[in-house]
Amino acid sequence: MGNLTGWHFLILLFVILLVFGAPKLPGLAKSLAESLKIFRNGMAPSKDDDTPTKPTE
Repeated sequence: MGNLTGWHFLILLFVILLVFGAPKLPGLAKSLAESLKIFRNGMAPSKDDDTPTKPTE
């Protein structure tokens, strides 16, 4: 993403507005945020994975 400038993002935003329309953007942003949250929670190691387990005899 090193070659992208502010103008590129502005044009990209304009194209997204044309494709999805202004009324659908809040729902799209909310859906994207929830998806990212689920993805990050899935990638983070859980606390149970770090604790060593005792072998049962």
